[in-house]
Amino acid sequence: MSRRTFHRAPEGERRHDLIEATLDCIAESGLQGATVRQIAIRAGVTAGLIRHYFASKEHILQEAYRVVIARLTEKAERVTGDPEERLRSFIVINLTEPVANSRSLSLWASFISRVSVDPQLAAIHREGYLGFRNALESLLADFLQAKGQEADPARCRALAIAINGLLDGLWLEGCLAGELFEERELVSIALTSIEALIGLPIGAPATTQ
Repeated sequence: MSRRTFHRAPEGERRHDLIEATLDCIAESGLQGATVRQIAIRAGVTAGLIRHYFASKEHILQEAYRVVIARLTEKAERVTGDPEERLRSFIVINLTEPVANSRSLSLWASFISRVSVDPQLAAIHREGYLGFRNALESLLADFLQAKGQEADPARCRALAIAINGLLDGLWLEGCLAGELFEERELVSIALTSIEALIGLPIGAPATTQ
């Protein structure tokens, strides 16, 4: 385990560093291995400093999970371009680096095992899921309107739920066994499947994306 170098920093930066150290510990050793002592060693600080910023281990784990969820969603939510480009980019981003990699899977798996028994983590998970789904519904509404179709809220909601499930499954496949697939194979499958769900072409992603 590598140790971060201690340096004086503003409170916001210090909290960020401690959360990053927590995520490093979880990625390597799981939630059980991410003890306050190990986090302190990784961050190059004392356990007392961690307790100054976070009331308990549970508190720092909750904040760390917020970061995990944000990183899995925020890049996809900031896509640009016309409606077709934004929807296509949203799909591609969710199935490629840095969203789809072994570290993301390790962190997600560590936390998801606790979501069903920890109300605070469950609330964070629900918030992240709804934020992601709402962003996808908005993209779908813009896309359908641009194609001259009615963007009925019920239709957009149903499509967003289905597409989210499809992306989740392909993301998991890519993270677990990416070496079994050709380059961009999962992206191509996603686009083809989503086009079938929507009933409209989305187009192929640019090779430089």
